[in-house]
Order: sequence, then structure tokens, then C-alpha cells
Amino acid sequence: MPHKQIFSILDNVESTNNYAMQQVREEMAINGQAWFAKNQWGGKGQRGKTWESEPAQNIILTIALQPHKLFFAYPYIFSSTIANICRQFFEELAEQETKIKWPNDIYCSDRKAGGILIENIYTGNNWQWAIVGIGINVNQTIFAPENQNAQSLKLLTGKKFDSVELAEKLHQKCILFFEKIDINTLENSLKELNDFLYKKNELVKLKKDNVIFETTIKAVNKFGQLITEDGIHRVFEVGEVVFLNN
Repeated sequence: MPHKQIFSILDNVESTNNYAMQQVREEMAINGQAWFAKNQWGGKGQRGKTWESEPAQNIILTIALQPHKLFFAYPYIFSSTIANICRQFFEELAEQETKIKWPNDIYCSDRKAGGILIENIYTGNNWQWAIVGIGINVNQTIFAPENQNAQSLKLLTGKKFDSVELAEKLHQKCILFFEKIDINTLENSLKELNDFLYKKNELVKLKKDNVIFETTIKAVNKFGQLITEDGIHRVFEVGEVVFLNN
């Protein structure tokens, strides 16, 4: 099917992820189909957070993908693969080194430039669909007080971009990558994530159950767990700790 037919532009929507989920459940979506929103008024982020975006200024994109069976045992590596693609994409445009903050936020110059939210559809134990939501700040330069740590391509480069054109290019990058999955993809994807892991080998402050402590970030493993060291070898699940610096 031609690309134009699987890339749809929505003028106004509550959430592209919710819209895509509905299309999939009603069997009206195909593998690789994407929806871009000019305006999203109920955007979702990780762990109940919301995603702030000025109308038509940023990439608000959801892609419905049927994950390759190689990812079934390690769904986090699927997520990290998406994060790697987004990181590369942003870095090429910003012309500045860009990192991935665990579990899957895009950071540049110590500020958040984007995020990824993946919601899965299972039939029994079978992973049928991944609803991949991608938010990347493009032209927005003013953010709400609670989002003053936000970064954007415009802030970094001073240039204005066509957010729809960028979203189409990012969609194509994702589709082309997942068409070429092989046995080496999992290992390579995890290695790339760790090569560009935000604050790797740096001391950070984390908070767990109202306890604040300092620890050094070492790596993320194939299960998506964060590994740190501070005289104690620590392993954290997604959502178990909160970063207190950035």
C-alpha cells in the first residue's frame, strides 16, 4: 500500500494513541499505519503524565505495529529500538549529541526533547499490536512552568521546521527499519541504547518510596531494568524510581 494511504493527518484529537487503539480494535488498521495530530488535547505520557504540545508545532505521531516474533521475549528491546530511531532522527536535525533517558525519553543538552509511550494489545499470551506513540518537540519554544526542562529543535537550532514533513520522514524510518529485522537486531539495539544512555557512568539522585539516594548509572539490561552501582549493585524496574536531577 502506498505510504500516503497509511499516513493520516488528524486536525484535532484527544489522543493519537487512543485513536489508533480504536482503529486497531475495529480492524480498520494495517501494520505500519500512522496517525499525525495537528492538535492533541488529551495526550498521554508515561505513568499517567500528560504531553504538552502547541497546535501544529510538534511531532505528535502514533504508529500501529505488529511486533516481530524476535521481540516477544524482550518487549523492552522493541521499545528501545523505537527510542534509538527517534534519538538518531533528532540528533541529525539538531546537530547535537542526543541521549536516551531511561526508560525511553529523548534528551539533548540535559533537557527533554521527546518521549515515547507504547501500549500493547495481546490476544491471550500473543502480542498482536504495539501502539507506538511518539512526541517530539519541534517548533515550540514556550512551555508551561511545570515543563521548563523541555527542549526543542527550534530552541537548539533557531530554525523553523515543517512538523508534518518531519513526522512522515520519521514514520518512514520506523517502517524501513522494522522491515529488516534479523537475529542481530536485539543485541545491536540494546548496545546502541546503552551507548547513548543519559547520565551513564554519572552519579545521580534517585527517589524510591520517599527515600532519596545517590547512585551511578551503569546500564539497562534486556528486560528494561536500570542497573546502578554505589557500593551496592542495584536493579530497578520501570517506574520504581524517580530521577531528581533532570
